[in-house]
Amino acid sequence: MPTQPTEASQRAAARIAGVVFLITVVGWTLNWVFVDSKIVVAGDAAKTLANLRADEFLFRLGLANELLFACCGIVLAFALFVIMERVNRNLAMLALGLKLVEAVLGSSLVLSGYIGLRMLNATAAPLDEAIGQFLTVRSTGMTVVMVFLGLDLVLFFSLLFKSRYVPRALSALGVFSYALILVQSVIGLLVPAGGAAQTMVTTMSMALFAPSVLFELLIGGWLLIKGLKLDPAGTLHSPRAMALPSA
Repeated sequence: MPTQPTEASQRAAARIAGVVFLITVVGWTLNWVFVDSKIVVAGDAAKTLANLRADEFLFRLGLANELLFACCGIVLAFALFVIMERVNRNLAMLALGLKLVEAVLGSSLVLSGYIGLRMLNATAAPLDEAIGQFLTVRSTGMTVVMVFLGLDLVLFFSLLFKSRYVPRALSALGVFSYALILVQSVIGLLVPAGGAAQTMVTTMSMALFAPSVLFELLIGGWLLIKGLKLDPAGTLHSPRAMALPSA
């Protein structure tokens, strides 16, 4: 039978997850508006290089932010695992593993950015175009990261939907939002670069990411303020769980 410490751990993890969701969604939005959109020009290495040379510190700030978000992803992974472990431990473990892979890939992109910047500062002009291409195609690496993000959060919020720890409409919005990200990311990997199809996918991406921004604001605020809906014994709010005999 669940103990009070288990319930307390779940509630604490919910508060932590709420804070991380809010930090991540606000941070990513600000980073995209004030850093990424100012530096990286998709498919144009020359403009990316020019922007980087004009404000190298801004690029470094963006990399530091991305590393922070990767660390937040690890914290979020363990917080969600603590919450969902009792709903389905195997699926929660799978989602945790996928979230950790996402964080590792995100950190690798940060490292690649610093390597490219170091190479740019240490090499002669003939290599600038190649390095510019290297920094520009980091967006493809981010698409791979988004595949894992879509997978792990669809799993986590499917478990949240099953648990009834938060209103089902809210967790259903989470499943829907990250399913859209997963679909968009897979399509982005399949579409050839530089064509009209890629332009269309890029144009669609903001619309497909918008529900996840709204959801993270909602779920972050809910978990931080309202927390989880547990019964006095900390058991799941489902008919099956209610029917389980006590020890």
